Amino acid sequence: MAESTIGRYELGDFRLQSEITLEDAFLGFRTYGSLNESRDNVIVFPTWYTGLNDQIAPYIGPGKALDPEKYFIVIPDMFTNGSSSSPSNSAEPHQGLNFPLVTAFDNVQAQRQLLEEHFGITSVEMMVGFSMSGQQAYHWAALHSDIVKRACSICGTAKTSPHNWAMLHAYKSAMETSESWQERHCDDWDPKVLTVFASIGATMAMSQDWYRHGLHLNENVKGVSDVIENIKGLFQSWVPADIYAQTLTWMSADVSANTVFNGSLESALGAINIPFLMLPCETDLYFRVEDNEAELPFISQGEIKVIKSKSGHMAGLPGFNPEDDAFIDSQLIEFLQSPC
Repeated sequence: MAESTIGRYELGDFRLQSEITLEDAFLGFRTYGSLNESRDNVIVFPTWYTGLNDQIAPYIGPGKALDPEKYFIVIPDMFTNGSSSSPSNSAEPHQGLNFPLVTAFDNVQAQRQLLEEHFGITSVEMMVGFSMSGQQAYHWAALHSDIVKRACSICGTAKTSPHNWAMLHAYKSAMETSESWQERHCDDWDPKVLTVFASIGATMAMSQDWYRHGLHLNENVKGVSDVIENIKGLFQSWVPADIYAQTLTWMSADVSANTVFNGSLESALGAINIPFLMLPCETDLYFRVEDNEAELPFISQGEIKVIKSKSGHMAGLPGFNPEDDAFIDSQLIEFLQSPC
């Protein structure tokens, strides 16, 4: 496994899109490889919903697209994931449920500050993201093409779709039903809520085909109830307030929701003037191929390559399926060789 370095960058008092100032804000991060003299051999791959900076490791290695012998790979932790400023680690007045909404726009602004002010980076060879960080790829491409040369969204869209929003609302509502939600500052899971939460995840994260073909079954998983128990284990380690804040961030994701594009999604997509690769999975229930196809006409250098997989949204999760990983890696290698 490639060696990495972890760090923490102090942003100070960080002004959010909401005009709330997040006091003493910070970003956690992990890096692989070394910066070259011109500080431009950079790939940025932020984290996603329930993602941490060590989970991109399956995509990283010699000969892969994310080759640490060639590139300086920066993995910034998303606000709310517990390793960057989050409800669980913020002081009053932003502790727990008082944590303000942070948007994809806010995350990308903070990431750029990390790159330029902490590392002195002058150019980014590729920004790539999965799921929520795939949504951030659109923000990088539309708003920061002065520094990023190309961007790729794996299983992501420019704006959270109505169906996706409805699913996230189910997550949000499930947490809010806990009788102790407000009183306990949501620092512990209500067991009933956790079961509902994991059941939603088991329904949406993988596809119907994945279950139909028995791909969920193995020596330790005998049925869907075991899948739900495994997902409960994933969420159990998270502070519910952090997951709640991440859910709100995902619900709000919209590359046009800022003073640059004033809500015009067509204008935001049209502003993407760098090579932009979309890698949707044909069975993803969160981010549909059709969503990316609807965006494509507005992106002058856009391209879609479909992941042919029964894994659903998990096709883009590093390490979930070796065949999906290999396909994504091959597409990123080809994309990095394309002219800018």
